[in-house]
Amino acid sequence: MRERPARALSVLAGMLAYLGLAVTGWGGFHAYFSHPPLVALAIVLAGVSAVAFFAGGNLSRGETEDRSNRWVLIVFIGVGLLLGYLPAYTDREEFWTLDGDTLRWIGVALFGLGTLLRIWPVFVLGNRFSGLVAIQRGHTLVTTGPFRFVRNPSYLGLIIASAGWALAFRSAVGVLLTVVMLPALVARMHSEERLLGAHFGAKYEAYRARTWRLLPWIY
Repeated sequence: MRERPARALSVLAGMLAYLGLAVTGWGGFHAYFSHPPLVALAIVLAGVSAVAFFAGGNLSRGETEDRSNRWVLIVFIGVGLLLGYLPAYTDREEFWTLDGDTLRWIGVALFGLGTLLRIWPVFVLGNRFSGLVAIQRGHTLVTTGPFRFVRNPSYLGLIIASAGWALAFRSAVGVLLTVVMLPALVARMHSEERLLGAHFGAKYEAYRARTWRLLPWIY
């Protein structure tokens, strides 16, 4: 129970920091919140952050970890910080922007859907979900929920959410940053699948044979 206040503070601080990057990029509180789609984006960010509080997950190294993949976390953090600020800044400066408020609303919707898809697997896995590539104590192979068809639904959600955030600011730079993140994401998936294959053997190979890595019917 004592972990809950610390977790709540961590989620709240992360949400406010990320929103703060966007508000700063757009030139301040008044400038940012004068745009209804951006107000909606802030509300969606607050909502999914509240949901994330109940999702669980950890940064445990577990019983076995692929430490060689930790560099991916640096890429995710770096690209994430740039995504927080640059799309808003380029939107304000009209640099490499895409036209239309409709695009902003599409971005808000994609951000919400993508973030929920990213969080859903955390609910399913609970404490078996780690920010590190690791096998946890009592780890079992989960093939239900979003894992029934796609092996990496959380990463698919991350891509959709990142693209949605960029589009909410009409930012081609933000879309490019999402693309830049893909090689690290693929490396992460390779690492996880190697570790799961080594741990679960034929059971995981059978699961991999009947599912898609990221996109149903495509990848």
